[in-house]
Amino acid sequence: MITNPDTNTEQTILEAAEKLFLEKGFALTSTTEIARVAGCNQALVHYYFRTKEKLFNSVFEKKARMIATGLFQADKPGATFEEKLKLKIEAHFDMLLANPGLPFLFFNELLTNPIRLRKLRETMSDVPRAIISPLKAELDAEIAKGNIRPISVYDLLITIVSLNVMLFIAGPIFKIMADLNDEEITKLIESRRQENVLIILRSLKNNI
Repeated sequence: MITNPDTNTEQTILEAAEKLFLEKGFALTSTTEIARVAGCNQALVHYYFRTKEKLFNSVFEKKARMIATGLFQADKPGATFEEKLKLKIEAHFDMLLANPGLPFLFFNELLTNPIRLRKLRETMSDVPRAIISPLKAELDAEIAKGNIRPISVYDLLITIVSLNVMLFIAGPIFKIMADLNDEEITKLIESRRQENVLIILRSLKNNI
């Protein structure tokens, strides 16, 4: 029986699990491997998180909240709608750049285990509203002023996510097929970051 729980050990296990889940997904990651990477025994993994499912849910929710928080905090008091939107697009892109395995993790797990999405929605019920409501209010205000064309907040968010995510899904394939070196990939990433902002902002103009 473990009588002296250690928060450092718990965090180390969580970080090891996050690394492996991002690399391999839920199904191909074992608690034995998590324990090995964390430098502890398997009993400690089960002590802190009980099951691999609960450990995965902790990682999954942490990453989902990170995405949401990044979008929510990407704001600048007194800035124009266009400036604020640019910050949100860039914040989402930078988060993916720092966590390139995240799109694979989300899409793979949500497609193979859709119940996970419902559970995530239940535990994070306040988060989507905190992001969508302010953005919708600002978007609707700009539409009412005639500054941008009519568009729903959901269409806008789907455009942002799909443009940003695509680079990190197709990038590794494109690198091989186009035979790009690391320097060329770095330039491509920076180019796409700027290009995605331009595409989205231009798509909102009334004269397209």
